Amino acid sequence: MSPRIPADCVLPDPAAVHTVRSADGAELNVEEYGPEGAPLLVLAHGWTCATTFWAPVINRLVSDFRVIAYDQRGHGRSPAPAGAAGYGTGKLADDLEAVLTATVPAGRRAVVAGHSMGGMTIMAAGGRPEVAARTAANVLVNTGAGELVDEQTVLPLFVRGRALRRLLSRPVLQSRLSLGPINGISRAVLKYATMGPATPPDRVEACAQVVHACPPKVRHHWSIVLDVLDVHAELARITAPTAVITSSNDKLTPPVHSRRIAAALADPRGLLELDGAGHMSPLERPAEVADEIRRVAALVADELLAGVVAFAGAESTTDAAGAAASDHPSPTVTVEKTA
Repeated sequence: MSPRIPADCVLPDPAAVHTVRSADGAELNVEEYGPEGAPLLVLAHGWTCATTFWAPVINRLVSDFRVIAYDQRGHGRSPAPAGAAGYGTGKLADDLEAVLTATVPAGRRAVVAGHSMGGMTIMAAGGRPEVAARTAANVLVNTGAGELVDEQTVLPLFVRGRALRRLLSRPVLQSRLSLGPINGISRAVLKYATMGPATPPDRVEACAQVVHACPPKVRHHWSIVLDVLDVHAELARITAPTAVITSSNDKLTPPVHSRRIAAALADPRGLLELDGAGHMSPLERPAEVADEIRRVAALVADELLAGVVAFAGAESTTDAAGAAASDHPSPTVTVEKTA
């Protein structure tokens, strides 16, 4: 019998659901949670995940933040690009810029947090003025700026040499095959590769349900992008205060990546290492991830509250947002559901 997923791994009802159109026309599913007018938090998930991945963190922050989470292209409810040209670090940056432009009103800023490929998304957008204008601070969670396949430790330590590790890793990471049904074997493999040894079965199950839902074609195309990823130059252009979270047992992006990122940041605001956790820390250790996001938000509280006005008298903010939208015609928003 499959373990029942924890209650905190179920998303709350969204306050709003949007479709945001990126620069190349790609449609992105965007969901908002929490009170309107609260400090803004934007979440970007990682490879093979979806907005649902962030549920344990969202549930811990939703009372105090307006949380905006989106499905990366091809993941969750965001349609897959038609061909290989729809994938790339530039596309990740385009999508983040579109989401921020569409959901963060002119004059306001958000804390932007990204896990794994979501963190790479933030780094890829590091030199973009429109992203910087809407970002008060960043939190980079279990991520890397490059050398991902070379540094991974999923393979046993006796497999030495980067060339050999790359040769053996590529067929698995870039597989076009379905992951198949969720069962005891697939859970064990997923836990070994992506989570800490103490992760309870119900959280492994929650992770498996998200990862197995990613279409094989999407998983394959993004794996090719990650294989050659290099966003070091863009990382150096990030000017916002930025904190980094890593995990001692992260085999996909080991702590060496986070230490390099922290050393390269223009305004580093801490490196938190979660002892015993794996790559999926927002699912494994959501309380500590949420607490770190709160800590970073407190550092930039004045910026997060700047531009906030009472909803009933929001005419000036609405006008400013409309003016910003006219300057950036590529992102468009369709409201599908409002609670």
